[in-house]
Amino acid sequence: MLELHTTRLHLRPLSTHDWELFLSLHSDPDNLRYVCDPLSRDQIEERFTSRLPRWDFDSTHWLCLVIRDRQSGEDLGLTGLRISDRDAAEAEVGYLLARHHQGRGVAAESLRGLMEHAGQHLGIKRLMATVTDGNAASCQVLEKCGFVFLRRDERAFRQGGEDFDDLIFSCHLTA
Repeated sequence: MLELHTTRLHLRPLSTHDWELFLSLHSDPDNLRYVCDPLSRDQIEERFTSRLPRWDFDSTHWLCLVIRDRQSGEDLGLTGLRISDRDAAEAEVGYLLARHHQGRGVAAESLRGLMEHAGQHLGIKRLMATVTDGNAASCQVLEKCGFVFLRRDERAFRQGGEDFDDLIFSCHLTA
């Protein structure tokens, strides 16, 4: 089983036992304000179920990892990746933390661990990330991890009846 360790964190694949964590992260409108409109329980369950199958490089679903504090054992959030272009060995990354764990470096530390694994063990050469305009904290996380701003896709995201720009970031990995 895939397990990643950083100084403070343990990352492991999502399992059926993580439903309550997944539900709580995806039920908090403030936590989702830069992600999507509020989801129904059925939509959350569909997202959860889609991330449960065993993941490999040919999978079309997200590799979803639970972020756990190594010292306390508390689950802090989720991180992961999805292969977006197999031929180019490119993947999209994402993360979602419980609000009370944001701003403590958890997202950056978990992303760095995922990046190292992606480059060294999965053969991924390039990572991409999409951030909704206005989410300055997520932009800072990506920049701390070596991502660079690539482009702005105007009016690419609609939430709450309002259009937002997507900010696209990229990072080249070295094995």
